[in-house]
Formats: sequence, C-alpha cells, structure tokens
Amino acid sequence: MQKRMLAAAALISGVALIAGPLAQAGQATETVAPASGSAHVVRQDLICTVNDDGVNFRGGPGTNYPVLGKVNRGDQLIYRDSDGRWVMGDLVGGPTGVWIFDSYLDC
Repeated sequence: MQKRMLAAAALISGVALIAGPLAQAGQATETVAPASGSAHVVRQDLICTVNDDGVNFRGGPGTNYPVLGKVNRGDQLIYRDSDGRWVMGDLVGGPTGVWIFDSYLDC
C-alpha cells in the first residue's frame, strides 16, 4: 500500500512539473488527480472574456469572412486555436468554432 502511495505521489509531482510551464504559456493544461489509488487526467480549458459590446464573431480568421453574430462584454469564449491575431473557440452557451479578433478578448 505504501509503495502505491509513493508511486502516485511521484507521478503527481512529475506531472505538476510538466503542466506548470504549459499553464504559464496560457495554453490548456492537464492535471492529475488521485482517484481510488490510481490517477486520471483532467483537462482545464482557457477561457477568454469579451471586453466590449457589439463585437462581431465570424466564420473565419479575417474581416473577409461572414459575420455570424455579435457578443457583448462579459460573454465567454473557450479557446481552441488562433491564426495571427484571430482567436477561434466555442462561445459558452452559444455557437462553436467562431472567430474573434484578439483586441476584443481578455484571455
């Protein structure tokens, strides 16, 4: 039993060393949590918050893509990808795979 506890503690410490730099880089991170003597992976998503009202979200990373709708200050986007200064993600409680210019987001 003690060997299992020591092995789990070592695994958790090692993952924390790896996950730390990813979190500092602002990317989605993975952490390990003990569960019944074993470990499992939990995903944390990067959440961006819209910082202005009437912000367009588009079908692609540029003004040449169609406007699909508008969001307002406080709305949240789950970060998935970026292309230049455009951020793609899923609006919380709304459409998925939308693009917003990064000046309108606090990530």
